[in-house]
Amino acid sequence: MYWDLLPRIKNAEMAGKNSFLAPFSKMDHAVSEVLRDAGYVKDAQKKTTGKKHFLEIKLNPKKMIEGFKIISKLSRHVYVDSRNIRSVRNGYGLGVFSTSKGILGNKEARKQRVGGEYLFEIW
Repeated sequence: MYWDLLPRIKNAEMAGKNSFLAPFSKMDHAVSEVLRDAGYVKDAQKKTTGKKHFLEIKLNPKKMIEGFKIISKLSRHVYVDSRNIRSVRNGYGLGVFSTSKGILGNKEARKQRVGGEYLFEIW
């Protein structure tokens, strides 16, 4: 899930890697697409080796992740109405939501006027 993907991305950046493989899930793929649109990741594609599926993530060396905060966990789900979606770090960060229209960033969710589960913040 996404709470495992974020530390993997940050650790790969700190190790100086250009890309890495992570176990594939539809949720991770959708989250990586949002991160790609925001510029934190260069590309994310599904790769298959035999019967195993992986997510190959190519990192963007120009925009590195400084930190992240996981909001919704297995023990606590946080839901936010579209009117209560706020910017992260005065617009320098990204909030990611699971909505009825898919996984969206905070700006896109506010623009489409849709709320949902507040997954995490990244800056």
